[in-house]
Amino acid sequence: MKANILIVGVGGQGTLLASRILGALADLEGSDCKLSEVHGMSQRGGSVVTNVKIADEVKSPIIGLRDADIIMAFEKLEALRYTNYLKKGGVIVVNDQEILPMPVITGARKYPEHIVEDLRERAGKVIVVPALAIAEEIGNLKTVNVVMIGALAKNLGIPFEKIDAALKAAVKPKLYEVNRTALQRGYDIG
Repeated sequence: MKANILIVGVGGQGTLLASRILGALADLEGSDCKLSEVHGMSQRGGSVVTNVKIADEVKSPIIGLRDADIIMAFEKLEALRYTNYLKKGGVIVVNDQEILPMPVITGARKYPEHIVEDLRERAGKVIVVPALAIAEEIGNLKTVNVVMIGALAKNLGIPFEKIDAALKAAVKPKLYEVNRTALQRGYDIG
């Protein structure tokens, strides 16, 4: 597997766990993988960006402008904010969730309309995932990130057994079953 994947979201959405699952997948496939996480004001709902580079040999973990094959976004506005990192014809896998940033909450700004349409103009393919709704159905809101990983894996053509093994390697045993359910649901709709 070879891919430059930019994972973007808001603090607390689980971008780091998502990157660890992808790292475990790369390890299972015998690929090199480097991860780098950049925190904004993550504890206050700020942007969090994780760079995941998977290849035979990775020299730097940082994904540059127009260098991401895939953007996996846990929130719509974050997807829009980072589209300048996407390669021409790249793929965006986006959670349909909206998390209002502070300027919107205070009334200083408005949350942009038509984000998914804007994403479709900038990407080769956009996959919209109702990850929050699925996590709510499962009964654990912290599984949004794993629902997204399932959808991503399906779109990359990764067999479920492989991404499931990566999940098992990346999460604590007591959290595996609920996360496996989330992974399966994301994979099924991916």
